[in-house]
Amino acid sequence: MTPKETIHLFYACDDAFVKFTAVSLHSIMKNADRELKYHVHVLYTDIAEETKARVLGMADECFEISFDNVSRYLDNLCRRLPLRDYYSNTTYYRMFIADMFPAIDKAIYVDSDTVVQGNIAELYAHDVEQYDLAACHEQAMVQVDVYGSYVEKCLGLDRDLFFNAGVLLINCRRFRERRILERFADLLGVYDCRVTQDEDYLNILCRDHVLFLPQCWNSEVFGEMLDRPQDCKLIHYIMVAKPWHFTDCCLGDIFWSYASETEFHDEIKAVLDAYTDEQRAADMASADRLYQLAIDETAREDSYVARVRAKQDASRVAVVDKIALYEREGRFDEDVEDDPPSRAIEPGEVDYLRKKLSSKIKCKSAYSMARKFLNGILENKQMIVSDIVGVENFAALESGAIVTCNHFNAFDSFAMQMAYESAGHKKRKLYRVIREGNYTSFPGFYGYLMKNYNTLPLASKPAAMKEFVRATDTLLKEGNFVLIYPEQSMWWNYRKPKPLKSGGFYFAAKNRVPVLPCYIILRDSDIIGEDGFPVQEYTIHILEPIYPDADKSVTENSKIMMEKNFEEWKQLYEREYGIPLRYTTEA
Repeated sequence: MTPKETIHLFYACDDAFVKFTAVSLHSIMKNADRELKYHVHVLYTDIAEETKARVLGMADECFEISFDNVSRYLDNLCRRLPLRDYYSNTTYYRMFIADMFPAIDKAIYVDSDTVVQGNIAELYAHDVEQYDLAACHEQAMVQVDVYGSYVEKCLGLDRDLFFNAGVLLINCRRFRERRILERFADLLGVYDCRVTQDEDYLNILCRDHVLFLPQCWNSEVFGEMLDRPQDCKLIHYIMVAKPWHFTDCCLGDIFWSYASETEFHDEIKAVLDAYTDEQRAADMASADRLYQLAIDETAREDSYVARVRAKQDASRVAVVDKIALYEREGRFDEDVEDDPPSRAIEPGEVDYLRKKLSSKIKCKSAYSMARKFLNGILENKQMIVSDIVGVENFAALESGAIVTCNHFNAFDSFAMQMAYESAGHKKRKLYRVIREGNYTSFPGFYGYLMKNYNTLPLASKPAAMKEFVRATDTLLKEGNFVLIYPEQSMWWNYRKPKPLKSGGFYFAAKNRVPVLPCYIILRDSDIIGEDGFPVQEYTIHILEPIYPDADKSVTENSKIMMEKNFEEWKQLYEREYGIPLRYTTEA
């Protein structure tokens, strides 16, 4: 953020709610960095001129305030897109910000039922360049099983990755590039989200492209409060928890301390005084109805999940279901897809070190075929590599190394080839450890690559396995890199790191070479593949190498390096996905 950059803040309200907007805005102004400039936009369709004038009078040398009437924009939008009557509801106005203000690339949206105790510039400073938006976890979905089940069974979203849409840091540029508004209109035409409405739609549309913020930036007055009152940078009075309706509202005293400093205090106090017990009972009943609605929506036969699955390949859906079963049963090292029948490798069958002229020729031919294939799937968006992070860790290696990676797709081997090439090690090669059956029995194009392009097939016969071991030791000592998949199994598009096997780490410890942990983060793209599932965007993370301890034994180093590799993967997973690593495995 540059000193001259203006921070754009958005509210959306009507004439009845604008007084609460003024309290929220006052709290922002009181705690803001006064060295910066702010432009506050209030989106509306019908607010009295006298009320607008009172809010506009809050402006000062740092804060510019404007009321932006969205009526004309909504009329044009309704003529252009097949929309229902949603646009009369102010809660949907946040959807329009990016398209309504094409000159703005980044903006904050804040619900009016909030007070801000922190410096709003700290929220704005979060880097959302690679995300659609930044937001906080929705505590209703996390803390209440009924709402969490609704999210997972009806919408197909992880309850731990569902965000509250009342406080958003929006990457407006990406909203326009990814056509969020247009896709929202399309989704409105085919599915009616009834529980949290616009929040449901936004979570569906921005899935996997959300930066999760510390919860203190949206401390919802709901259930178990995760932060102490003094640590809440932004307090959000969600659902029926309104200080102007309930005298005992949690953290209501903080709201009233800010309200008392505005000229709207007496009007808001009058709302509280006039609110009847019958109205409060109706509020509580509405909360109960929402709870029941979540139950009813979860049971819908035509749920969003059901509609999506109806368009997906049945065999691929079966694989996804089998992965969920294997995770529950703790069968992490078992493949969920059947390999073709295979035979054992015979001693002397594999030219591991490519010493024969015919092996060298076939290797070059296989590389040419693989490169052409890789270029094709990248061009056709069958595989998308959005970034390679940490190339310097690979480039700096001065010895051979065991390279580890999570295994979730046949294409991840091509992704790791790209990571290796990006490091610039032209004189040292990358080899891949593969299963025996992949070498002996895999058909067609992939079978040719498995046999000929720098592969190290495992072997079941002891004499053949000894050849594998000797070749791997030799390649590492010569300074080459050996890619292993220490999870052992491949689970299609599975994102969690699975428990590791020690074999590859033993090779690193025995040969006194480092382990280079790599982990590929997956995110849904906007492209739907032939199987009906979103094509995944890969971000390849190359982490710092793990070196063996010269004072420890091979066995000790194997264990230590394996544990550290898993811990590095776990930390990356939790940081990038914004959730703790948890398995569904039953005890």
